[in-house]
Amino acid sequence: MTRSPTGADVASPRSPASRDSAAPEPADQAGGDPDVIMAPTVRLAAAQRAVSAALAEAERQSVDVCIAAADSGGHLLAFARMDRAPLLCVQLAQDKAFSVSSFGGLPTGEWWRLLESEPALLHGIVKTDRLVVFGGGVPLVCQGRTVGAIGVSGGSSEQDVRIAEAGAAVMS
Repeated sequence: MTRSPTGADVASPRSPASRDSAAPEPADQAGGDPDVIMAPTVRLAAAQRAVSAALAEAERQSVDVCIAAADSGGHLLAFARMDRAPLLCVQLAQDKAFSVSSFGGLPTGEWWRLLESEPALLHGIVKTDRLVVFGGGVPLVCQGRTVGAIGVSGGSSEQDVRIAEAGAAVMS
């Protein structure tokens, strides 16, 4: 309880008294704090395993690619560029992982289906920095929750997707 300027007792929104007397608020995993969401995220070791698995698949397919693994916030954790992968693919792989993380796990290859019948949205959203709307970015999922993403660039869209999926498979 706190005192208002007029001297009356008032329950402050964050005081224990107001929590006890109010209906229970939903809480996430932050020790019961309703103001905080604890989001799971992939750790470095798992991101490196995902990149290694994707590299192995790229080698099986004889495709030179760049591979980026990002955490749930889209921040780069692990990266590899194969010897002959085009330099432009460095940023594209990172942007594919970022795009997936930034949109809650939506694979980059799914964007076209969402945009093809919305011309205004299509022409506007493609100007969004770092958004990639073609295949090669897939989520890293653990226990049904998106914990990060992997992005691959250097092959065809289908090759990039298969390589990224091989990397993401280490999480399941």
